[in-house]
Amino acid sequence: MLHSTRGIVFHSTKYAESSLIVKIYTGLFGLQSYLVKGVRNPKSKIKPGLFQPLTLLDLVVYHREKHSLQSVKEIRLAHPYHSIPFDIRKSSLVLFINELVYKVIREEETNPSLFEFLWGTCLRLDETDEPISSFHLFFAMHLCHHLGIFPHLNHSTSLQIFNLREGHFQSAVPEHPYYLNPENSQQFHALLEVCSFDPYGPGEVARWRSGEISLRAEVRDQLLETILLYYQLHLPGFKGLQSHQILRTVLS
Repeated sequence: MLHSTRGIVFHSTKYAESSLIVKIYTGLFGLQSYLVKGVRNPKSKIKPGLFQPLTLLDLVVYHREKHSLQSVKEIRLAHPYHSIPFDIRKSSLVLFINELVYKVIREEETNPSLFEFLWGTCLRLDETDEPISSFHLFFAMHLCHHLGIFPHLNHSTSLQIFNLREGHFQSAVPEHPYYLNPENSQQFHALLEVCSFDPYGPGEVARWRSGEISLRAEVRDQLLETILLYYQLHLPGFKGLQSHQILRTVLS
C-alpha cells in the first residue's frame, strides 16, 4: 500500500552499482530503511544530494509490515536549506545532531512528538540568526525528554551534587565516580532549567532560548562531555560520538 509521509534523512549506504539504502526517520513509520534504485546513475531524476544528513523530504512509499527494507515511489525535497550548507558552524551542528539521533533512535514505530521536534529543530537551525554556539547542548538536553531520560530538577542549597548515574541532585558525594562537583552541578542545573520544556509542544512557541544563558567555551565543552557521559549511562549501547570533536573546534 502507498503512503505519503515526511521524512528526515539519517544515513545512506551504497548498494549494488547504482542504488542506495537510506535510513529515514518518517512521520508515519518511525525509522525505516529504503532501497532507492538507480539514484547513483548520472541519468537518474533523483539526485544523491537528497540524501545528505538531516535533509527534509516528502515521500510516497510502499510500506510492508515486518519488512526490514522498504521501497520508495516518489521523493521530493520538502525544505531546501538556505543557510546550513553555506555556514560551517551550522553544517557542523548538523553533523553532530545527525550522529546523535542516528545512534540513539531505533524506533520502528511512529512517534509524532519526536518527529516534530526533529523536523522543527532542522528548520530552526536553518532559519535562525541568533547565536548558535550552545545550540547542540540545548538540542541534546531537549532530546532527553523524548528519550525518557531527562534529569530531575531538584537542585537546591542542600542538594548541590549532581549524580549522573541516578539523574538527580543530592547532598553527598555518591560511592561512584559519576557525579559533578557543586560548581559544575550549578552550571548543569542552569542548562536543565532552560531545557525543562518541550519547545515544540502544544501551546509553546517554536523557538530556542539559546540567548538566555551565556556560556564560556570551556564551560560549554565541559557541559557537552557531561551530557555525552549522561547518555552513555542511561542509554544501553550508546558509545559516544566522533563529530563533537570537530564541533568543539569550529565553535571555539
